[in-house]
Order: sequence, then C-alpha cells, then structure tokens
Amino acid sequence: MTNFSIRVYGILMNEANDVLVSDEWIRGMKITKFPGGGLELGEGTRDCLSRECMEEMNLRVAVGEHLYTTDFFQVSAFNSNHQIISIYYRLTAMEPLTVRVSETPFDFDEDQLLRYQDTQEIETFRWVPWPMFGAAAVHLPIDKIVADMVKQTGKPVEA
Repeated sequence: MTNFSIRVYGILMNEANDVLVSDEWIRGMKITKFPGGGLELGEGTRDCLSRECMEEMNLRVAVGEHLYTTDFFQVSAFNSNHQIISIYYRLTAMEPLTVRVSETPFDFDEDQLLRYQDTQEIETFRWVPWPMFGAAAVHLPIDKIVADMVKQTGKPVEA
C-alpha cells in the first residue's frame, strides 16, 4: 500500500422510498454504487459530498446523519496500491432532481457513450425500489455493508 483514498457517499431516497444509485462505467468496469466521490485536500467530508452531488447531479443536498465509516481493511477496486476508507451519510435533496434517471441499469445515452471513448468514465443514475434494495443492488464491498445496514434499520423516508 502506498496511499489512502477517502471516499464520501450519500444515501438519497425519494418520496416513494426508492434509493438513488449511480451506474458507472469506469476503465472497462461497470459498477453500481452510491452517489459520491473522492475527498479533496482541504475539504471536509460533508463539503465533499455536497460538491460531488453538485458536480455529478447538479443537485443541492443537505448532508444529514452519519451512517458508517469503513472499519476494516479494503483495497481499492481501481488501484491495488490504495487502501479505501469510505464515509456514508443520509442525504436530503434541497430541490427536484433534474439529472437523467433511468429505470434500466447502465442505460447510457449516445453522448455518454461517445464521451466514454475519451474519458473512460461515464455515469447514469437510477432509483432502486425499497423492496429491491439491499446488498445485491450495489457492487462495491463497503457499499454492500451500508446497503444492508440501511435496509435493516427499516428507515425509509417517513410517509
């Protein structure tokens, strides 16, 4: 190991109790994960998550309850020299979500597919219905733990 990578993710639910996930195609790997990303130097974890939501979804969010911080050793899926530490929070959207949201996993549009040729990274978003939500809905090991924690708490959005 030569580095740490600190990642910050959010659990965002809609009024139907669906959970938002990000379907990403990164350097040849297709993964489903929670929205969020990497902490930058000089940035707090909540500020990071707010910035990531604005960059990825053009969405202002309120970062709420801390849910989990990685408490075991995990190697990065993208760089075997990096140890991952992930931090998760509940999110509340401060405005309607306007980014394209699909019902189909990895439903990239033509512009995204063209961009992938240059950047090797694209993403789209999808709501996972509460009854279908759990560890199987996401790919990354830490996300699986958090998905099960959220599901076990039985804390969907209050009706």
